[in-house]
Amino acid sequence: MQKRIFSYALIFMLTLPLLAQKADKSNLEARRKQLNDLLAEQWEYTMETSPEFATIIGDKRFNDKLSDFSQTQIDRDLAKAKYFMDKFNAVDTTGFPEQEQLNKTLMVRNLKEQLDTAKFKEWEMPVNQMGGVHLDMPQLVALFPFDSVKDYEDYVARLKALPKLMDENIVQMRKGMADKLMPPKFLLEKVVDQAQDIGTKKPEDSPFATPLQKFPKAISAEEQARLKKEVLDAIQDSVNPEYVKFATFVRDEYAPKGRLDPGVWSLPDGDARYASLVKRSTTTSMTPEEVHQLGLKQVAMLEAQMMDVAKKLGYTDLKKLNADIEKDAKLHAHSRQQILDEYKHYEEQMWAKLPTLFYRLPKAKLEVLPIEEFAEKTAATHYNQGTPDGSRPGHVMVQTGEFEKRLLITDESTAYHEGVPGHHMQISIAQELPTLPPFRQQGGYTAYQEGWALYSERLGKEIGFYQNPYSDYGRLQDEMLRAIRLVVDTGFHYKRWTRQQVVDYFHAHSNTAEPEVQSETDRYIAWPAQALGYKIGQLTILKLRDDAQKELGPKFDLKAFHDEVLGAGALPMDVLTDRMHAWVKQQKADGNKAGD
Repeated sequence: MQKRIFSYALIFMLTLPLLAQKADKSNLEARRKQLNDLLAEQWEYTMETSPEFATIIGDKRFNDKLSDFSQTQIDRDLAKAKYFMDKFNAVDTTGFPEQEQLNKTLMVRNLKEQLDTAKFKEWEMPVNQMGGVHLDMPQLVALFPFDSVKDYEDYVARLKALPKLMDENIVQMRKGMADKLMPPKFLLEKVVDQAQDIGTKKPEDSPFATPLQKFPKAISAEEQARLKKEVLDAIQDSVNPEYVKFATFVRDEYAPKGRLDPGVWSLPDGDARYASLVKRSTTTSMTPEEVHQLGLKQVAMLEAQMMDVAKKLGYTDLKKLNADIEKDAKLHAHSRQQILDEYKHYEEQMWAKLPTLFYRLPKAKLEVLPIEEFAEKTAATHYNQGTPDGSRPGHVMVQTGEFEKRLLITDESTAYHEGVPGHHMQISIAQELPTLPPFRQQGGYTAYQEGWALYSERLGKEIGFYQNPYSDYGRLQDEMLRAIRLVVDTGFHYKRWTRQQVVDYFHAHSNTAEPEVQSETDRYIAWPAQALGYKIGQLTILKLRDDAQKELGPKFDLKAFHDEVLGAGALPMDVLTDRMHAWVKQQKADGNKAGD
């Protein structure tokens, strides 16, 4: 009997580790499920409260709705952010795979930023000449689906709901007036013209009528006639009167109280506000002064590189070269179509070379289209992402307005920036990464996304493009623009420069055409710190690549490096840096094992 008890005890002792291991595994899976369920809950809230964004990425459940911009909803969003942050913080990610740990880290970071910056009440300054409900809504039309009768009916519902959304914006703008949170007066005067122009067009000429230009063949002629009438009636009865009302409010009540100084420093808590914006845009701990000094160094370095190209073209003076470029008819566009054709050519030639730079290639298609006429006075060439399911390709939206004033020398670099291997490739690959949750597939950080796109411009040089020296000079001009931004953005909002100081700095260090100098200058006033992300992100990626090459030597694989940079979706620069250092360490360890 005693022997049997001993045997049972021995068996129990031997099975304890197995039971503990099973319990640990069960606990780990429960915690992983807890995180994934939370991610799904938070994403569902995002879709419900951002119906336009849901539509853009192919979720049609809320296609007949627009966002709620009421104070009640703004407060609810902040309460939900606090709720979710507490829930995510409570998840123990010990033992989780690296990407799942990163899911929690990034989500908590995003929520904390939302809560920390709420004190600035940025929603009380929702409109300027670069964006706002009056421009965002017509621009979104190109991203909405129009494949079925229901899509058109949902669109009519949205048009009828637009007055409520615009009125909610007016409420917030009035609160901004009371709190002295005002954009500059001269920029708001541009908003008046923008809104008035849209609101006084004939319904059939409105940008909101664009979906009527081409119906899917599956929709009968009878249904097409009905839907056309409903859309035009909604524009006539709901959209146009609201736009005229909005323009009148901005002209008579809002713009006259606009601030007179261009810099954020002139707003309440101006210095803290700008420091926060710099941190968000660069995702680094750099101060405005450090950014400014970096910009001055980058401008000087790029001027030296531009001088090298100038000498190859037979010039010893950049100003003389810039003046001759400006006068050379061959370097100017002769039609809108010529600009579009150039972009298409550069995208096609780069696409063929992608396998020399990457192992993982995007599946999503890409189209080159002109910017809509209603937006071309203020919009720059940009990228609109496609849907994850491929039903709508990515779009490079090209600025073709006033084509005769536009130089062609920067078309090549901009094509690589906006298309491949720039925004289209980076965003498409993020959408196509199967293991990432949607908030990371669709998420973005300015420094990462714009830094990668600027880095991509230089990749074209590395693989033998920019054969025309004027295009190479244009590439350097584009990079110079991003370096100038570091100087003038901090100049406006930190050093209290005047608008004329910024314009003068542009002319002293670039041959940027006058219309672009003016629009870029106004952009930095409207979007403080946003333009800092480009150069900071590019320089971070270049340093990471240089560090990896030094550490790995002949074992460095450029394609593997690129795949790793793109392999986790958009990341803050500090997180990307840690991740790439870990990758280099692992590459070295794997190499040593192979050597053994």
